[in-house]
Amino acid sequence: MTYYFAKTLDASFDDALARTVDSLKSEGFGVLSDIDVQHALKAKIGVDFRRYRILGACNPALAHQALQTEDKIGTMLPCNVVVQEIQPGRVEVAAVDPIASMQGISNAALAGIAEQARASLKKVVDRL
Repeated sequence: MTYYFAKTLDASFDDALARTVDSLKSEGFGVLSDIDVQHALKAKIGVDFRRYRILGACNPALAHQALQTEDKIGTMLPCNVVVQEIQPGRVEVAAVDPIASMQGISNAALAGIAEQARASLKKVVDRL
């Protein structure tokens, strides 16, 4: 089972990032965190790395349902979405598959919530 959904775009990095954030918003997700991996690696260990951002996306309604169902599910929240430059003008956007990431949790009540999150994140990527 693949643990993510991905799509490669013919776009600038900044355009792909903006489109990804807009697509997330259209599915009810907000971006709680934005990790600039390129900047962090340069600042922390002096390494040059491609443009790579990890967006911590959260759909508040689904997160609330999940937290009521399984109090430790916060260890898997938010849902990560990666925007990375493959080469100038080519950017890949990948989102975690919540069903794959929750397979190790023995709580059947989470299945429906994970399916809703999966469907929404798949729409986010497909829409790009």
